[in-house]
Order: sequence, then C-alpha cells, then structure tokens
Amino acid sequence: MAFITSLILAAFVGYIGTWYFGAVEGNFALLLFLATVVTGIYWLAERFYFLPRRRRAAAALESSLANRREELARQGITQVDTVDAKASERLLMQPWWLDWTAGLFPVILVVFLLRSFVAEPFKIPSGSMMPTLLVGDLILVNKFVYGLRLPVINTKITEGRPPARGEVMVFRYPPKPSMDYIKRVVGVPGDEVAYLNKKLTINGQPVSKDAIPDYFDEETMRYLKQYAENLNGTQHDILNDDARRAGLSEAEIMPFPFQENCRYSVEGVVCKVPPGYYFMMGDNRDNSLDSRYWGFVPDQNIVGRAFLIWMNFSDWRRIGTFQ
Repeated sequence: MAFITSLILAAFVGYIGTWYFGAVEGNFALLLFLATVVTGIYWLAERFYFLPRRRRAAAALESSLANRREELARQGITQVDTVDAKASERLLMQPWWLDWTAGLFPVILVVFLLRSFVAEPFKIPSGSMMPTLLVGDLILVNKFVYGLRLPVINTKITEGRPPARGEVMVFRYPPKPSMDYIKRVVGVPGDEVAYLNKKLTINGQPVSKDAIPDYFDEETMRYLKQYAENLNGTQHDILNDDARRAGLSEAEIMPFPFQENCRYSVEGVVCKVPPGYYFMMGDNRDNSLDSRYWGFVPDQNIVGRAFLIWMNFSDWRRIGTFQ
C-alpha cells in the first residue's frame, strides 16, 4: 500500500506541477473532488480495516507479553525489558501513507463542501471590473443564492432565485467553460440591452449615469472618466475611456449562440437576451471583454454571486462588501 499511495500522491503532485507551469489546463474543482474521494476511501479503509487490524495485533502482543511476564515471575525474574512494552505503541501508530491520506480526509471534506455549496474564493486577475474590483482583490462568491449546483458538472439541484440586474456574478466563460469570469449582470432573459455611444439602455429606459470625479488608474498612470450608475436600484461606479470608440469591429466579435439577436453598429450594440441567458458587462466599460464580444451567458454556466472582498494584500482598506 505504501508504494501505491506513493504513486497516487506523485500523480497529484505531477498534475499540480504541470498545471502550474502551463503544460495542462487545470481544473481545481475536479482536483478537489478526486482528493476528497481518494482520501475518503483511505479513511474508510483505515476506520474499518487497517486500524482494527493494528489493534488486534497490539492486543495479541500485549497478551503475549503478559504471558511472558507471568512465566518470568514464576521463575523469580522481576526485571522485564521495557523495549517489548513499547512495541504495542509502534503497532498502533498510523503509517505515513495513511497519515497523508486518511488523516487529511476530514479537512479536505470540509473544504470541498464549503467551496462547493457555501462560498468559493476567487482572485481578480484583470481590471475589467474597475473601479468596483481591482487586480489583486480576493473575493468570496455565494454558491447557493442562485441555486445549489453539483461540483465539477455544475448541474443545478436546488432552484434558488434568478440573478438580478446590477449583481456581480462569477460564471464559466462561454467560449472556454474551464475559465471563470466575473462581470455585472446587465440584462436578464427577455431584456433588450442597448449600449450606444457609451450609454446603457434597458428595454428602452436609459440607465442613469451621473458624472463624478475622474478615476486615476495607477496601472496605466492616467485618468479615466468616472460615472455613478443606478442599475435596477444597485448603485455602483463605472469607467469610460474617451480614447476608445463605442462600436466594435467585425474582427473583435466572436461567433456565439443567438448572435442573430444582436445588432452591431459604429455606435455600439443592441441585443435581445434569449430565455435562460444573461447579458454581462464589466464596470470598466471600454476595457472589458464581455457579452458585447462573446455573447450571452447560459444559466448552466453560473457559478455564484460575488459579495465580499476578504483580502487585498496591497490595500487592506478594500476589505468589505461591495455593490
């Protein structure tokens, strides 16, 4: 078993290493699920087979030592070697290959359940959600508000409530579902979303957009136009870059399902959101690869609702909830 366990642990380490160096495309949910299953099997084997066997061996040794002490006592020998007495303790000790598998199972199980059904941590990798979320923000995502989903396969098992306009949502990137994206819900099923000349309109109603002081982008070392937006009662700030045009070129638009629901022009885009889909946009409106480029997000791609910045090592003042 020690050799087999070494191979299993080496396989996990090899997978993580090749993932880290970019040789393979990693799937942490699958890795955590497999780790839970493997350590769970070892935990059951330890509880119902290996531990009882070690206890029987220790009990047999204790019985043998007791008989030996009685025999020595009859011969008048009272000084007994204590090395034999410690042998039973060694027999009861958990071997390293069980310590690194069965011993880790309770911790891995708790992490797996919390991450799959309660809250999952994410790190913001880009500036597409500035000024709401910055690069380096570590956020938590509510995994049950939109309905619980089975890990790995993402099949919904409870209904939950549908996403609402204005909420920040993590989802599987439609062109590449192994990647997680984060954007703001702008359009829900049935909505007509128009983003023309950098002005957002939902079902013919303009979304309020009030100018506030410019935002200084430390990464590009320049100022961007900043606006306070009220989307379905959710107050948040957005950015516009005067150097970027509102319309998209044909080369920038990827093929996507229900593309016929969208009309593109030099002013921007107008899309009718199909049933079971959502239209997503980043708060950094002119620097966000979102539904304008790759289309709608299907319900089955939803991961959860982002609600908390739990850490930013560069700026602890950012810790807290956000809109």
